[in-house]
Formats: sequence, C-alpha cells, structure tokens
Amino acid sequence: MAQPLTDAKFVTSAADAKKLGVCHAEVAFVGRSNVGKSSLLNALANQKQLARVSKTPGRTRLINVFLTGPDRWIVDLPGYGFATGPAAERATWQKMVEGYLTGRATLRMVFVLVDAEVGPTKLDHQMIEWLRAESLPHRIVATKADQVKPSKALKQRKDVAADLGLHASDIAWVSAGKGTGIPELRREVADLLNL
Repeated sequence: MAQPLTDAKFVTSAADAKKLGVCHAEVAFVGRSNVGKSSLLNALANQKQLARVSKTPGRTRLINVFLTGPDRWIVDLPGYGFATGPAAERATWQKMVEGYLTGRATLRMVFVLVDAEVGPTKLDHQMIEWLRAESLPHRIVATKADQVKPSKALKQRKDVAADLGLHASDIAWVSAGKGTGIPELRREVADLLNL
C-alpha cells in the first residue's frame, strides 16, 4: 500500500478563499517566510518539486492547493514576515490568509511552523494568539530540527514549548532535510484527512 500524501499534486492557486471549490477535508500550513514550509510539504509528500522551494523568502503569494487522495486538500498559505514584494501586496496577504482560515468549514487543522533553532518570533506569537482567539484548531510544528545541536535539542524543545505555553510533547519536532519526525507528521495529516 502506498504511503499517504505521496500522490499529492498541485491543483490551483487563488488570491481569494471564496474562489476555491469545496472539498471533503483540508489542512493548512502557515509560518514565517523562511521557516521551510515548502521543504516540509515536499518531505511529507516524498516529492522534490511539489511545492516550489526558493532561496528568496516569501515566494508563496497565493493560497496554493494540493490534492491528496479523494477530495482531500493540503493548503500552503503565504508566509508572514520577511516576504518580498510591494507593501500594498503584502498587506493583502494577511486579509487573504485570515479570509481562508475563517471561511473554510472543512478545515481540520492549521499547522503553524516555527523555526526549531530560532524559536517562536513575535509574528509567530501573533498568529498563534489569533488562531486561539478564533478557536481554530492548530498544531505547532518546529522545523529545521537538524539545525539544533543534539546536546541542546531536549532543552530547546522544552524552551520552544514553554514560550508558547505548551508541553514539549505538544509540538511536532521535524527536519525536512534529515527526515526526522516526517513519517509521524505524515500519518497525523493523513488521519486528519481520513486517508
């Protein structure tokens, strides 16, 4: 039997969530512009080119939808923070992302990516506080875990969790480059999508 999510393929991009069709279930990924979102999506799908990886942070400027399984979506949202582009365009991204997150009845989970080495930034805190205020289901995923020295990993994991008022076990600790935590997160996504 094939691994879940490995059949993922790009379907569409949209600037307005209202223009997206309907699906049975979906999960979304959001995070700072240079947190490794595209690399993580590629690792989860076990594909090199599913989501375009760029050396320039903030290349994702639309809501990107990937189909996996029958009528199930993985949604890649524009990054926040260091994104390039005109100020007016960047201002529309927040409205676009919030419109998507509050307007999708089939949204099962928002995966908020934070940098394992850097820890949650002010922008990460703002996103998480907003999700909590909106009562939207969310899960913290610490990316680039391989960049934390093994001798400091346990303490860093506890520190990242404490900074967010969580337990270390509440956070998925992953590395797209090394594969750490990817099978477990893939299974979690598949379960949420009933795959």
